Amino acid sequence: MKIKGKNTGKEYYLTVGLEIHAEMKTETKMFCRCKNDPFASEPNTHICPVCTGQPGALPFVNKEAVKSVMRVGVALGGTLADFSEFDRKNYFYPDIPKAYQISQYQYPLVSGGSLVGVELERIHMEEDTATSVHKDNYSLVDFNRSGVPLMELVTKPTIFDPETASRFARELQLLLRTLGVSGASLEKGEMRIEANVSVSEHGYFDGDFSKLGVKTEIKNLNSFKIVTQAIEYEAKRHVAILEGELDEPLVQETRGWDENKQRTFSQRSKETADDYRYFPDPDIPKYKFSDLPDFSEEMLKKSLPELPWEKRERYEQDFGLKAEDVEFFLQNPDFDKIFEEATKSLENKEQYKKVSNYISSDLAGFVKNPPQELREAGAEHAGLHNVSSKELAELIKMLEKGELSSRGVKSALLIMFKEGGTARAIAESNQLLQKSDEGELKALAEQIVADNPEQAEQYKSGEEKLLQFFIGQAMKATQGSANPSLMAKLFKEILS
Repeated sequence: MKIKGKNTGKEYYLTVGLEIHAEMKTETKMFCRCKNDPFASEPNTHICPVCTGQPGALPFVNKEAVKSVMRVGVALGGTLADFSEFDRKNYFYPDIPKAYQISQYQYPLVSGGSLVGVELERIHMEEDTATSVHKDNYSLVDFNRSGVPLMELVTKPTIFDPETASRFARELQLLLRTLGVSGASLEKGEMRIEANVSVSEHGYFDGDFSKLGVKTEIKNLNSFKIVTQAIEYEAKRHVAILEGELDEPLVQETRGWDENKQRTFSQRSKETADDYRYFPDPDIPKYKFSDLPDFSEEMLKKSLPELPWEKRERYEQDFGLKAEDVEFFLQNPDFDKIFEEATKSLENKEQYKKVSNYISSDLAGFVKNPPQELREAGAEHAGLHNVSSKELAELIKMLEKGELSSRGVKSALLIMFKEGGTARAIAESNQLLQKSDEGELKALAEQIVADNPEQAEQYKSGEEKLLQFFIGQAMKATQGSANPSLMAKLFKEILS
């Protein structure tokens, strides 16, 4: 992103680095056996002496949490640590009762890697803080979140526009969900995005930090849209200060985002590593992962599912799907499972595309706006379980054979969603099988023309688009079972 100064005409270039925290989806917390449930309805119910910082309580490391972070590292092509340790990050705040947070400093679990062309600096592990709840004149602390396993990913400052930053965060969220290591919900705070923003006249970052401008950190950006807006605003604010348009200092600080005012605001001066006085935690052993077979890169790679970028390539090449349809399936694993299983009963790309369309348009629409009878029964989302992938594929085959019209498939799919059943039984019992008896349909066509004399005269006068009106009346009268091509032929003959 390039911004031109209004006063001097200089060109300034944006440089961004991201820090992203994600809560790991484990059974227990990072350093104790308390249940990992930060959103429990009752505050301070999943706590113990360890996660509340009681004197003498000793932490022990959650093996699965460490493995989850290292699986992320393998997926991103990072270098896994052979040696690692945990450190104490010292600072005082009410949500850290120990007056330090267990984190990692010099020896992160993962170094390097990349995602959507953005290079990574490191991925490390730490414990989450408690949750502060602020009232009018006092604050409360809920320790249910204290000690939850937290992954922190730090990119290199090689992002040069807000859109790339947002795209990176989206892709990371998708990866975390695909691996099953985090819910990664921004709304719930399971994933938190922070952007380090600077502008300078030099532009491209080549490893020399002196070429970068003053860095400000924007904390807790809780939507991808806000990531873009906040970075863009902050970059323009930096330029306005450098150009003398704003009479305020440009200092290294932490800022927040005001959604109502659509601007950043100062929170506090930005700490440095020295401020935190990191040192190795003496209560936690150091680790040499080459001595632990479960943490070998080979074993971790075997545990990975198909990754998002691998599935994109396969769906586009093998199934011929459009990019937007592929993204729909990547973001909706329940629908993706139905699609994958349905394709096993189909044979070619045209069939794959049709089943993809019925799932992403019609079936997804039923889930979004459930039929009234399901809403009244309180079973809005139960309908998806009624849809058999095999029977959905059978509907596509019946469509191709001419046994069902497109409208007939939609009607059958809705019935299947509500009640279950096989494709053929639904079609037969609901009179959805496409009628192709020319004599029967000709009589229907003649009746429709007789019932609509005004439209018939208009058609004969040259308004040929009314042919669709007559076909629509036939489809309505037969509940979508009339062969539309044959109806078009018959109406043209009758109206000629």
